[in-house]
Amino acid sequence: MNRSRIEVYAAGGAKLVQAYWGLSQGQLMAQPPDGSWSLHQIAIHMFDSDMIGSDRMKRIACMPLPLLIGYDETGFANLPGTEQLSAFMAIDMFQKNRSMTATILRNLPDSAFERCGIHNESGKVSLVEMMEKYIHHLDHHLEFVAKKRLLVAGKETQSTTET
Repeated sequence: MNRSRIEVYAAGGAKLVQAYWGLSQGQLMAQPPDGSWSLHQIAIHMFDSDMIGSDRMKRIACMPLPLLIGYDETGFANLPGTEQLSAFMAIDMFQKNRSMTATILRNLPDSAFERCGIHNESGKVSLVEMMEKYIHHLDHHLEFVAKKRLLVAGKETQSTTET
């Protein structure tokens, strides 16, 4: 077990905070013309996903071969009232959840990372694989956040210069 990966996982919280730093409410809510998620929707998704990931990792760490249930991320994103949630609060809670989960991970023996759970959609998964999945999940979405930031910054600049 490469324990430095726990620190990479933990550092993800600050990376997400930095990715959203300075965005306006208008930029967060801007709906991309291609129908993809807004920056607000991505922030809420990251929080939802990370809470589920933390639960899964804890189950694997303390239960014998726990069942891990998939979820409908689009369904979560479309729940009524989701647009009223604070993207910045979600990001803050994401960072805090990463910190708290990393504390648990740091205190586990290396052998715990070999423990497995059974995901109802993807099968057997070890704790180390689950942690890596959530490291990569954040990196995957940070790419989208960076691209969308450029798009909404450009639109805000255009609307300011057009008036």
